[in-house]
Amino acid sequence: MYSNHKISYKQRSEYCHLGEKFSMDVVKKTFDKWAKIGRDELMEREHTKAVSKFLESISFDKDFSFLDIGCGNGWLVRKISKIKTCKKAVGIDKSKFMIKNAISKKKTVKEYYIQSDIESWNYKGKFDFIFSMESLYYSESLEKALAKIFKLLKPSGKFFCGTDFYKDNKATVRWSKQMKVPMHLRSKSEWIKLFKDVGFKTKTRQVKDPKNRKKWKREFGTLFIIGAK
Repeated sequence: MYSNHKISYKQRSEYCHLGEKFSMDVVKKTFDKWAKIGRDELMEREHTKAVSKFLESISFDKDFSFLDIGCGNGWLVRKISKIKTCKKAVGIDKSKFMIKNAISKKKTVKEYYIQSDIESWNYKGKFDFIFSMESLYYSESLEKALAKIFKLLKPSGKFFCGTDFYKDNKATVRWSKQMKVPMHLRSKSEWIKLFKDVGFKTKTRQVKDPKNRKKWKREFGTLFIIGAK
């Protein structure tokens, strides 16, 4: 059972900050466990609809490279690699077993999978598009993660960050406590500020699912923060 006492935004922020090393270890172990029991496939099913709907608005008419942060079993990397103009699609994940699952499902020579978090990843190349679905809030430092992402983008490159876990969506704000995994909780306006502080030109879009049985998916949906370099 989880206690019913409310924790403030400040307490949530301090929890994530003070438990940085703990956070990295817990997140990795949690996703290793999920990969072993097949929950990666459940996450794929849960995220595919919103991500696919969002990607319909993105033009891939020119040759491009793509990075997925927190790629899980690689479902999005596989999807993107099928696009004719995709020249390289890379997926990184903290979880060794998520990466193992991704490699086992690899379909094309365009796909690359690497076990790493975004902050410490030592990569010299640049990407046209970077994507993160329900993963950036697990970073030890949102500011450091966003700064690294900005650096990894080519001039005029774009970063798409999808999250269901945001303050405006009251149905999800207790996820961190329920899962016992540190997560950075921010509002839409706070996400926008974080992106702008790094240097992004920023806008947002909420992808809703009007027929979903879950009220929050119908009324709030997935928040996508879009950062253009």
